[in-house]
Amino acid sequence: MLIYTTMATTIQISDDIRDQLIKFKLYPRETYNEVLERMLEDMRDLNDRTKKEIEKALKEIGSGHYITHEELGKEMGF
Repeated sequence: MLIYTTMATTIQISDDIRDQLIKFKLYPRETYNEVLERMLEDMRDLNDRTKKEIEKALKEIGSGHYITHEELGKEMGF
């Protein structure tokens, strides 16, 4: 049976950052660690999704499926 222990560390953050972290809490007793874990997971997901969207866009451009800014402007009446 494996037992994982976590080691806590202390970091210094400004009052402004602390106030922002408080606003991100989903419930009052949520720890800053939980808030940060959730934020980091969201960033990883966003990064993966963004990479996939960039790859898709590059494929579309490579196959000629795009319009120029000028064409879009004309379509929109500018």
